[in-house]
Amino acid sequence: MLIDTHSHLSFKSYDKDRDEVVKRTIDESVVCVDVGTKYETSERAVKIAQANENIYAAVGMHPIHIKTDLMKLRMDEEEGAFQPLGEDFNYENYKKLALSNDRVVAIGEIGLDYYYRPKTKNRLEQFKELQKKVFVEQLDLAQELDLPVLVHCRMAHNDVLEILGKRENKGVIHCFTGNWEEAQKYINLGFYLGINGIIFKFDIDEVIKKTPLDKILVETDCPYLTPPIAGVERNEPIFVKHVVQKIADLRGVSFDEVASATTVNSKKLFNI
Repeated sequence: MLIDTHSHLSFKSYDKDRDEVVKRTIDESVVCVDVGTKYETSERAVKIAQANENIYAAVGMHPIHIKTDLMKLRMDEEEGAFQPLGEDFNYENYKKLALSNDRVVAIGEIGLDYYYRPKTKNRLEQFKELQKKVFVEQLDLAQELDLPVLVHCRMAHNDVLEILGKRENKGVIHCFTGNWEEAQKYINLGFYLGINGIIFKFDIDEVIKKTPLDKILVETDCPYLTPPIAGVERNEPIFVKHVVQKIADLRGVSFDEVASATTVNSKKLFNI
């Protein structure tokens, strides 16, 4: 068994063949946590999990979907339709959704993303404070429900570390691309590092070699970050095996050792 701890099968990219992708996932004994990025995809992830015993769900709002007039939000065709002005985070609605099915095992994808940002200093500060506010609200929700969090961090490690350092949340830093110093800080806070196909294009070899194996989770972030060896453009959960093999190669251990350890880690974090 392998556990893909971060997939997006709820996205529009799978509308034409979602059942076939799920079947391949089952056939290769892959379990996955399907992750929402706003209310629409979170709700869909719950429905997919409810219908498939090898799929669990996470509900949450990604920082790029936070409603703001500080900048124009970018649309992602892979993800599906959403209002250009974004979404106001509604604590009670997400709480109700998280409690609607026992296959919801995490709050996510939540966090901070400063990649696309306003150009003026004043608007940038307002933009960051808004993201922090919504991030903290979702961390509060996770703590209330005793669920782990799936944390998105892009160009915001200092702020994410500062916020998490004052709290007692547990979870994983999804798609980790930081340096070893930052990795150590997250590990010391009790967080796992989520490793996916970005390792085929972004050098975090030092982090992979030095991070204790019991603090690593594997993921795909599908439909994104497809490992080149997969030979296709769109990623899917079965390709998590290529991430496992790359980690094994870098650490000089067997595929089975990494597969076993990351599966144990995932079961422990998500209580599955």
